[in-house]
Amino acid sequence: QVQFVESGGGLVQPGGSLGLSCAASGFSFSWATMGWYRQAPGKQRELLARITFSSSTVYSDSVKGRFTISRDNAKNTVALQLNSLKPEDTAVYYCNRYPAFTDWGQGTQVTVSS
Repeated sequence: QVQFVESGGGLVQPGGSLGLSCAASGFSFSWATMGWYRQAPGKQRELLARITFSSSTVYSDSVKGRFTISRDNAKNTVALQLNSLKPEDTAVYYCNRYPAFTDWGQGTQVTVSS
């Protein structure tokens, strides 16, 4: 059974930083391309960043230069460092394989507000 457990969200002021983490299980993590996604209220879920098994990365234009994705294949975890946060980054953040499985974790809420 595929499972994702995201953590690390919270309330942060504009310009601040957060580190998110995701523990994945139930599939061959080491060979999978992994992604971080987010869904803001009233909007569709969007892919923010992805990382291949060899740690090649691709970012969406909305987060390029501000967010950094990384992975630890020994621990089956994927992380997302969020810097220079903006109010429009407020959303629930999820990890999943890329392309995504149909099963999702509960996500972690990130709120950027003064």
